[in-house]
Amino acid sequence: MAHLDRSADEHLAAAQASPNGRSAELLVHDGVLRHSILALTAGTELAEHNSPHAASLQVLRGAVTVTGFETTAPLRAGELTVLTHHRHSVAALEDSVFLLTTVTGVPQDGPPERAR
Repeated sequence: MAHLDRSADEHLAAAQASPNGRSAELLVHDGVLRHSILALTAGTELAEHNSPHAASLQVLRGAVTVTGFETTAPLRAGELTVLTHHRHSVAALEDSVFLLTTVTGVPQDGPPERAR
């Protein structure tokens, strides 16, 4: 089980100590579902990239901007948004941590059955 507050503290400290200003970890991987925690120091950017099948971003600490939206208003701690289905980038306005939830693909016949 992941503890988000503890993970946020750890990854923010790791990002602050890293020369590239970032730290990330895959917390949950269940079939096509993934939850990743990412920390970026102020001014650090994740370069423009493609979106997975479905994704959301929840800011746990700090503030970030995401390109690819009609508005570029900052997302702040406690805010959750669906990510654009277009190319986008994420930039930290201040030291920030966010939870990225993605669905990387959907099997043709629907989700796999779970063992009982």
